[in-house]
Amino acid sequence: MVLSNPVPFSAPIVDSLTIRVVVDSRYENFLPKETHPLLSIDHIGDIPKNMMSTLAAEWGLSLHLMSETTGQQSHYLLDFGWTPEVINRNIGLLDIDPAKINGLILSHGHLDHYGGFLGFVSQHRSTMRDDLSLYVGGENAFAARWVEDEWRDPAGGPPEIVSWGELSRDSIQGFGIVPVCCETPLALDGAFTSGYIERDSFEKTTSHTLIESVDHFTAEEREGKLVIDEHPEEHALCYLVKDRGLVVVSACGHIGIVNTVKAAMAIAGTDKLHAVIGGFHLAASKQDYIDHSVDALIELDPDVVLPMHCSGQSFIDAMRRRAPEKLIGANLGSRYTFGV
Repeated sequence: MVLSNPVPFSAPIVDSLTIRVVVDSRYENFLPKETHPLLSIDHIGDIPKNMMSTLAAEWGLSLHLMSETTGQQSHYLLDFGWTPEVINRNIGLLDIDPAKINGLILSHGHLDHYGGFLGFVSQHRSTMRDDLSLYVGGENAFAARWVEDEWRDPAGGPPEIVSWGELSRDSIQGFGIVPVCCETPLALDGAFTSGYIERDSFEKTTSHTLIESVDHFTAEEREGKLVIDEHPEEHALCYLVKDRGLVVVSACGHIGIVNTVKAAMAIAGTDKLHAVIGGFHLAASKQDYIDHSVDALIELDPDVVLPMHCSGQSFIDAMRRRAPEKLIGANLGSRYTFGV
C-alpha cells in the first residue's frame, strides 16, 4: 500500500468537466431534451450504432469523469457498480475507451461500488496504461464486511450474519495496479480527493454493514464481535471548474453529504460551490432528517444538485419543493458537462 504524502495542498483548476453515468439503477430511454443555463445535459436515448441493444441498470454506481485544461484531457473512472457484466456492457455501449483512463478511484469498500472492479480490469487491462493506480480513502476499503440477512430463517428468528465480500489487495496488485491510500487530500490530474472526511455536522454515519474493528476499544470489540461500519475510508472526488466553482462527487455519502461538501470546500479554499453530485445515502432516512439535510445543503448554496444511486426519492421530492432551480435529474448513460 502506498500512502499519499500530507504535503501543503493546492487544488488544480480545470476548464471543463464532463461526467457520464456508467452504472446506476435508473434508465429512461425517452427523456426529452433538457437544457440548463449552467451546464450541458445530454441524454443517451437510443445507443448509437447499436439500435437493437440497451444499457443495463443495477443497484450500484459507476461514473466516468473527463476534465479538460488548455486542450488536454484527463479521464478517471469512479466506482464499478455491483457486477462486471453490467459495467463492461455499458462501457462498451457508451464507447468509453479504457486506454484513455488516467486512474481508477474507489469511494469506499461496499460491494455495490467495487463488485465490477476485477471483471472490468480483467477484460480491459491489456489496453490500459501500464502505470495505473487505484485510489482509495483508507485501509478499510479492503476490509471484509458482513450484513444481517433476515430472510435466512423462515421461522422469523434473529437475522443471520452473512459475508458481503471484500476487495482483495493482492488481486489488484496481480493486475499490475498500484493501490494508493489517500487518507489526506491528494491532487490528481485535474481532480483531487478529499481524504478523510470529518464528522462535524448534525449528520450521522449511516451504514447497513458490519465490520471487525482494528481498534478494539470497547468490550464487544475486544471479544471479536462485529461493529457497525463507520466508513473511515470513504472519500469524495472533487474538481474546481474555472469561473464556476467547486464540483463535489460523493459516490454514496455514508458519512453525510453536508460533511462531505464542507470538507471539500475547506480543502479547495473556496466558498463557491457549483455542483453536488452522486449518492447522498438518504433513501432510508426519516423525513425530518432528510429535510434537515436539504436545509443544510441549500445553505451551502450549490448551483446544481444532481442526486443519484442511494439519494432516495424523498430527498429528490424535498429538493424539488425547496429549490427546484438547483435540482437536475440523473439517468443512466446521461452526460453532464460543467464549465461550458
